[in-house]
Parts: sequence; structure tokens; C-alpha cells
Amino acid sequence: VTAAVVDGLYNEYVGNADSPAQVRDSVLDALGDIFFVFSSIEVAKFHRDAGNPVYFYEFQHRPSEVEGVLPDFVKADHGAEIAFVFGKPFLAGDV
Repeated sequence: VTAAVVDGLYNEYVGNADSPAQVRDSVLDALGDIFFVFSSIEVAKFHRDAGNPVYFYEFQHRPSEVEGVLPDFVKADHGAEIAFVFGKPFLAGDV
């Protein structure tokens, strides 16, 4: 990895952060892209190239149940969309 690449990544994610909270949020964005987004895009391209329709979405709605449980900077965790897609009864054991 060259210094130019590191500088570019730093500028893309951290840029002109004014506070530790902004740096934290930027690092979390970078890690999310590295571990989830980049690989998801790669898989989507393989499906597209095979002639299949591909739909890509990003869920960002913060569930009301996490108020007071998770820090404010946490929006939607991995899997948080399940309650919204299938309904809460599937998560509450009321099935």
C-alpha cells in the first residue's frame, strides 16, 4: 500500500473531522465498507454478470428498542432490518 493510497483513504473517510466522535464515526464507516459493502458489491457484480437481476439496499433506520441500550452513533446494526421485513412476532417468540 502506497502513501498516496493511505492519504486518499484518510481524506475520504476522516477528512476534516473536528472531534473524536467524528473520527470514530469515520472509522466505523470505513470498517463497515471494508467488511460488508465492498464484498457485497463484488458478489452483486458476479450475479449481474451471470445475467441475474440484482437489488442492493442499505438499511439505516434505528429501531426504537435500542434507545438507551446502544450509543446514539449506532444506527442500524447488522440484522436490524429483520423485524421490519418480517415483523416483530418472529423476534419476540410469539409465533
